[in-house]
Amino acid sequence: MDGQLRELIPFLRDRNPQVRQIALSHLLPQTPPGSPYRNIFFDGLGGGIQLKQKEKDIIRDLKLLCRDQLNIAHDAFRALVNLSDSPLLVASLSEHSFLTFIVSYIINPESILADLASMLLSNLTASSAACSTVLSLKISIIPESTQINGFYATQSRCGTSIAPTPYPSGSPQDVAALPLLLDAFSQGAEINESGDRSKRTRKGELHFLASVFANLSVAPAGRNFFLNPLPVDSLKSDDDLEYPLAKIVPFTEHKDKIRRGGVTSTIKNCAFHAPGHRALLSPDNSKVAVPPSTVAAPGIDVLPYLLLPLAGPEEFDLEDQEKLPDALQFLPPTKTRELDVTLRLTHVETLLLLCHTRWGRDFLRENGVYEIVRAAHENETVDKISEHIERLVTLLKGDEPSESNALDEGPIEPDSHSRALGAALVDATAEGLSASVEPDEADEDNKIEEV
Repeated sequence: MDGQLRELIPFLRDRNPQVRQIALSHLLPQTPPGSPYRNIFFDGLGGGIQLKQKEKDIIRDLKLLCRDQLNIAHDAFRALVNLSDSPLLVASLSEHSFLTFIVSYIINPESILADLASMLLSNLTASSAACSTVLSLKISIIPESTQINGFYATQSRCGTSIAPTPYPSGSPQDVAALPLLLDAFSQGAEINESGDRSKRTRKGELHFLASVFANLSVAPAGRNFFLNPLPVDSLKSDDDLEYPLAKIVPFTEHKDKIRRGGVTSTIKNCAFHAPGHRALLSPDNSKVAVPPSTVAAPGIDVLPYLLLPLAGPEEFDLEDQEKLPDALQFLPPTKTRELDVTLRLTHVETLLLLCHTRWGRDFLRENGVYEIVRAAHENETVDKISEHIERLVTLLKGDEPSESNALDEGPIEPDSHSRALGAALVDATAEGLSASVEPDEADEDNKIEEV
């Protein structure tokens, strides 16, 4: 069987698309982890045995087939999504040219397989090499008012993302990729009132971009991006400024768990940057800068989006009700808490991180955090979350030191904050999805995706 499968590899480059499709359809079942003949995709990649060039080029072939007609491109994307858990493929799949195509393809509203491409980018950014490339990536676009998103990404052109007719006549310009991914992510959540997917702004929902953002925000450079003011319209340099993180925080209660989970982890990772706490918590009607920068932008107002998933239908005394952010006052009796254990825990951990500064603790006290988590604690059934809520309450209700905490303006390190606050803060490093749980507790939706 091994030999028969290897004989199919050259047919991935056949001129006849039906031949390419048949060959790929027989190879695809061997791509998921644990498949008996999966090794045919990796032989020769780690050095050692020298194989014929046609056999070593199978990954290159799959990357090219992602640009093919629909059925072939669909299977090629699925194959690479399944194979992208292997460290042996990191270098090949993180090549600048391939990531440029993937990102350009995702941001094109007409790309039919944008969701599969988002899955692939999510898996790839689990590696630091791909993260580094994406963070600095620039792509070529042509501004075009007739396009849904106002431009055409020139490198997205392929069998499942046809170029517009007539082709845009403007001059190509290189722009940063990440702001465009954020815009695409927000637009992917838009659903027309009729629910007709054919009338959506974009062909894909792009939920998996949330885990891309979570992966990117693990690195300090990624957190700096989300906490650095940029124009609201990334194509207009003179537009009003906003923090990129502000575009995605409203999705903490989205119905799709992948989307809200990735956003939840991104917020938590950004909370590891203590100088950004004022920007994270301040309302959007006040402008705040993140030191050492002096460029101010409206606050991100993240607190309501952290508390809503932890809030239930409980009624509070009028005095306590007035402390709450407007979005949490007089919630309906049908209000339910976040059902996913990992996400509830992540929200509590984020609140603990925001307690790292004296200003943050005071802000949480003044805005009803204690009242919400007290009710959440009464209804919590998971011991680990209850313990973290108790640590949070200790910080909010405990006496403050007479002298200012020396760590208030510094970066948060895994050990320093727990020592400084008497082990009250969670002892964890900034990670992406499933960062807050043990391996055996991680939700399956947050692992490498197989299709």
